[in-house]
This record gives sequence, structure tokens and C-alpha cells, in this order.
Amino acid sequence: MEISVEGGADEETARAIATAVAEHLGRSVEIVDGDGESVTEAGEADWDDAGAVLTDREERLREEIAAILSGGPERGFEKIEDLGKVFVRDRLDMIFDAIEYEDGTFARHGDDDELPADGLLTGVGTIDGRKVAFTANDYTVKAGSLGQMGVEKVLRIQERAMEMGIPMLRLVDSTGARLNAEEREPGDTHMDRYRGGRMFYNQCLLSGQIPQIGVLYGPDVAGSAYTPVFCDFLIMVEDIAGMAIASPRIVEAMTGESVDMQGLGGPEVHATQSGSADLVVPDEETAATKARQLLSYLPSSHEADPPTHEPAPPAKNPKGLDAVIPEEPNRAYDVHETIDRLVDRDSFFEVKPRFAPEMVTGLARIDGHPVGVVANQPDHISGAIFPDSADKAAGFVWTCDAYDIPLVYLCDTPGFMIGSQVEREGVLRKGRKFIYATSNAQVPKFCVITRKAYGAGIYGMCGPSFGADATLALPSAEISVMGPDAAVHALFGGQLAEMEGETRERFIESAKEQFDEYIDIRKQAGTMQVDELLPAGDLRDQLVRRLDAFRNKRRDDQPRHHGTVLF
Repeated sequence: MEISVEGGADEETARAIATAVAEHLGRSVEIVDGDGESVTEAGEADWDDAGAVLTDREERLREEIAAILSGGPERGFEKIEDLGKVFVRDRLDMIFDAIEYEDGTFARHGDDDELPADGLLTGVGTIDGRKVAFTANDYTVKAGSLGQMGVEKVLRIQERAMEMGIPMLRLVDSTGARLNAEEREPGDTHMDRYRGGRMFYNQCLLSGQIPQIGVLYGPDVAGSAYTPVFCDFLIMVEDIAGMAIASPRIVEAMTGESVDMQGLGGPEVHATQSGSADLVVPDEETAATKARQLLSYLPSSHEADPPTHEPAPPAKNPKGLDAVIPEEPNRAYDVHETIDRLVDRDSFFEVKPRFAPEMVTGLARIDGHPVGVVANQPDHISGAIFPDSADKAAGFVWTCDAYDIPLVYLCDTPGFMIGSQVEREGVLRKGRKFIYATSNAQVPKFCVITRKAYGAGIYGMCGPSFGADATLALPSAEISVMGPDAAVHALFGGQLAEMEGETRERFIESAKEQFDEYIDIRKQAGTMQVDELLPAGDLRDQLVRRLDAFRNKRRDDQPRHHGTVLF
């Protein structure tokens, strides 16, 4: 529609006229002058800021929003600069392709000018085309401490993420609950039904429904430290991150122990000793990259399929696998050399690499599809399964099963470690968790016996009796109730006690040769103790084909409330 305006209306006035008429008529409008020359136009294809009629009321609101989005007071920015931290909105920009929306921008508005958004950002963003919910503490506002409206914002985004079926990213940079008097009424506690404790309750309900990924950017103490540890995966930033059930000051006051935050609960502690950190990264940029990578393996919810990528060949030649595995059963080698010949190039994302390194766990892709890899590491204490490595593998298996990620086990272990030390550390209790997780996982599961499969080690590593959809053996495989040395001493201990010197050594060697006849993998394949004995060079192709065949494996409801083995 064309409207002629006589008298030479300026462009701003003409724009306002065109916008008002176009909105009223619901169609495009062009304003022309007395000579028929176009001055401006507006319409449904052109509802942008250039055609906006900005009232004083809206302008005031936009100014208030801009002030809130700018963060806390100047001293807050000085503090993050001193600590080497990034402003929370820059942190979000590192991770997300776009922020779709936020909630609670005006939380605590009018109560305190130094509490913009109550120090916590929540909303939904986009990463690689997928919607992801988030919470992010603003350290420029009271050191990221949690206020009552901040808690309310967390509760709401948790519930909405559950309803939408999208992952939750927790960017944690908080000193914990805000304890000043104005935050609380007399008698207030964190145990109120809809207050702080509810955040952790919701995390428990979200577990296994939607992926929860935590990134820890600072010291997080007391109850709020449960936020990162309740996540499915946790990334800690070196030097600045830490978490503990109490601060060093409280620890010293209550116990007399003098310790700093890094020694109490820094990344080194949680990456190597507690096993609470899945990954430690050197800086915030790497944390953002790793969080995005981690999400690329995980479905949006337990009801969705894990995302796929363009298939890629392995980093190393699969046909060279047999040369990697030594013929001698006790000779060390790095299982990463095996993994590099099986999974798609650059796809292996190792989880907890520095915790219990005798067990390697990680996400990867085979022919573009995500898989979870559980592998014994012969390069570290022969790949024996210790309490910590059993615990590590159990948690990883359980998480993969929760999100429909198939499992590939690479078995080369002398079994569970023995001795008084591991008994005190709970090798049986933690070992049963591993076996329980493997037994109950309903995703496609494939056990590959690359070399040693001794004792109960093969139980946790998904041997034939534990629900494997196929047990594949390489020519180097040895399946036995125990290793040859242990077997000889178990069977002939009394006789050996009466022998000495060369006589004893000759007897042991002869007994071991007889023992080898009972662990012939070809004979074991002949009695179907394994599903297939195959050349090592064919393993990658076999995994591709078998994973594809089991893509639609059915999950069965169990006739019980749940098992009694607690994770």
C-alpha cells in the first residue's frame, strides 16, 4: 500500500506513520512524497528496531535491564580480575552459540542496588543447534553467593528443563549460601520444603532424565558443594576451582587441621584422590570447549537418541592392532594404542583420566555413533582392578546406560587386586558395584577379550555370563579362573613348600605348561565360551557392524522397585 504525504514530512515522522498504519492494516505500507519518491516503508517483513516507536516507559525499562546485565559493583569486577576470572556473561558467550532467553532478570530489584539478578543467571541457550538450560553464578555480585531469589531461579529452571527434556549446564562460581541477616527471617533454614535443599532434591530427580554437566570456576564450600558433585560430569578449572564440605577456616576452627583450599579440595585432590572431578582444565576457554565437546556425546534426555556425527576413520590403522598386543601375558602396553585403532579419529573423550588410571573410561564414536569405552590399562599396575577403579568403572557404566550410550569393554586384566590393604578399602563392596552396573545395564554391550581375562575381573568387564550382546576374543586372549602363577601355587602349594632350588623352579615351569593347555582360546571358542574368535585386524569392522545391528535393542522393565546395590 502506498501513502502520499504532502508538505515534506521528515523521515522519522514518515517512519512512525508507516509503522502505525502497517500495524493497523496488517500489511506493508510505503510513504512517498509529493513527487512520488519513496521516503520510507514498513510492514510485517520489517518489524525491527528501525521501525520501533520507543516510549519513555519502555526506554526506562530497557535502561534498567542494561544496568542489571552489566553485573555487580566495580569492586566485584576488580575482584574477578585479581582472581583471573572471566565475567559471567563472557563465560556464557564462550560456551553458547546464542542465549535464547533468561528468567529472573529483576530478581531482588529494589531490595539492594548491589544485587542485580540476585547474583545468578538462569535461562536457555543454544549449543550446536540444541537447546540447553543453564544456571551461572555472577561472582561480581556478593562473590556469587546464593540468595533466596537465586535459589528460586534455580528451582524453576530445573523444573522447566525436566519438562522440556533438555540438558542442564551448571556454571558454578559461588561461595555458598548468603548468610547475612537481611536474607533471612528469624527461624529460616535451608531445609524449608521449597528452599535450598530442594535444589539438590531436584538434581536427584533429574539424574538419568536429562544430562547435567557442571563446570566449577571457584571455591565452592558447604552444602552448595553438592551442586557440582550431583552433576553427571564435572569439569574443574585449575588453580581457581575447589570444593569441600567446609571451608579451610571452619576446618581449622572445628578440627585443628590447618589446610588451604587447594589442599583441602582443589582440582588435584578431586582428580586424583576422591574421583569427584571428571576433568581438570587449565583455563576457562578450555573449560568451555570441553563442556561443548561433552555435550556432543549426550542426548538431550533419556528419551532422545545420542547425537551422531559424520563417521571418521581411526587415528591409527585398525589392521595393525595385533602387533600392539604383546604375546607375553605380563608385558605392559598402553591400551590407548588399542583404542586409537578402534574409535573414530579424535573422538575419544577420556573421563577421570588421572583417577584410578589402571581403568580407562571415556566417551568416543564408532562410525559416527557415541559409545562408552571401559578398558583395563596394562601399562599401570598390569590393569588389575582396585577398589577405586571398580568404583570409577561402575559410575561410568551406569551413566552410559542412563543415556542409551552403548558400551565396549576391552578386557586385559589379571583380576581384582588382592591383599589386606584393598580389603580395608572395600574391594568386594566396590567390586560388586562394578559387576552390578554391568549386569543391569541394558544398552548394547560388547566385551572384547584382548589378552588376560582372569578371575572375577571378567565379571565386571562384561564376560559371557553378564549380559554381553557378544563376547569377542582376539588370538592373544587367555580366559582363566586365575593366572598361571597363582594357579600353580593354589594347586601345588603343599608340594612346593617341600621343594627347593632348581627342582622347585622346574616343577613350576612344567605345571605352568600344563596349565596353558587349559586356556587355549581356540578350544574355548570351540565350546562357545566366546561368541567369536577373530583376527585383531577385523575388530573395528566387527564392532561397527555389531553396534549397528543392536541399534534398536529393547530395554526390559525389571519386576522390582530397584536393586539394593547403591551407587
